[in-house]
Amino acid sequence: MKTAYLSLAICMTVTSAQAQGNYTSIKQEVRQSIARGNAWLAEQQKDKGFWDDGGLPAFTALALTAQVRDPNFDLSGGKLPDHIAKGFDWLTAQQKEDGGIYNRGLSVYNTATSLTALASTGMDKFDPAIVKARKHLINNQWDIGEKGKTDNPNDGGIGYGSSDQHTDMSNTYLALEALALSDKVIEDGNFGDQPNLNWDAALTFLSRSQNLTATNDQEWASDDPKNKGGFIYSPGDSKAGTDVTADGKVALRSYGSISYAGLMSFIYAKLSPDDPRVVAVMEWLGRNYTVEENPNLGAEGLYYYYQAMAKALNAAGIDKLKLEDGSEADWRKDLGGKLLTSQRENGSWVNDNGRWMESNAVLVTAYTVMALEEIYRSIP
Repeated sequence: MKTAYLSLAICMTVTSAQAQGNYTSIKQEVRQSIARGNAWLAEQQKDKGFWDDGGLPAFTALALTAQVRDPNFDLSGGKLPDHIAKGFDWLTAQQKEDGGIYNRGLSVYNTATSLTALASTGMDKFDPAIVKARKHLINNQWDIGEKGKTDNPNDGGIGYGSSDQHTDMSNTYLALEALALSDKVIEDGNFGDQPNLNWDAALTFLSRSQNLTATNDQEWASDDPKNKGGFIYSPGDSKAGTDVTADGKVALRSYGSISYAGLMSFIYAKLSPDDPRVVAVMEWLGRNYTVEENPNLGAEGLYYYYQAMAKALNAAGIDKLKLEDGSEADWRKDLGGKLLTSQRENGSWVNDNGRWMESNAVLVTAYTVMALEEIYRSIP
């Protein structure tokens, strides 16, 4: 028996070494690209410590997340580089009495991205701010109509932070991510009893945003081959338009970036890989796999798509993504190669298509550096 275990251990070691060897070159290239991207971002920091627009702390939060996840930085000593410390000083100073970190509205978007940045440091000194920010996100989960029942399509989801707006997959996934990444702060009970998200209601909302009739109780849900398993922006609304199915039904078109957000949200909701909802979205992603565009949106939201793709596939533990024809895609090499070749000479990235603010090089560079950091960390 000992011999069998020893043989298995040797085999696993060899396999891991071989896998690592396959990525030796791209891993070094990615590391250098991250360093160049973060150097450019550091140069864009304003004197007061924020990035780009003080009215939208999310820009600062995304830049800080890119900085603190940089494999070139060693934060084990518990000390942040001066410019990063200055950025976090500014960010935490924007926290309001309700726990949100925002200035010009969009409280959930700004708070969720800020909470992720704070949690990414792993530093205890930010715990009080983290606890307050968590409460803000949880308090913004929708429950309209009869309390405790998901009798409205928006129930369980999270929107931009105003009760007169819809809920949507983008804000919901960002909030779920931030809450999941910061769970460890409250697990030891040092902050007493803390509120929790209604995860069952959140899962109902996620299911109602997926084209899968077996688990989506909304009339618009479709199992047509183009859309089955993929996600739309919010129940009844797709940013990618519609398709007319063979039987004449109008189907809301699934699209790439939000389908990766859906996969990631299922992971945070702790669904198993064999859950039919997870299986269906994985199949849709395999049918629509590409690094050339945001499926069904083209260049719109392309870099948001890249970072959602990298985060989701890493979180899911996907080594090779199974495609429709039975082949497997090496997403790390495909996506890494695409991002490396699109980096500009000064170290930044930008999208020629400006929808969803992607003409903003600070935003796009932060997205891209974060995507590359996911690739780097995911290499076996």
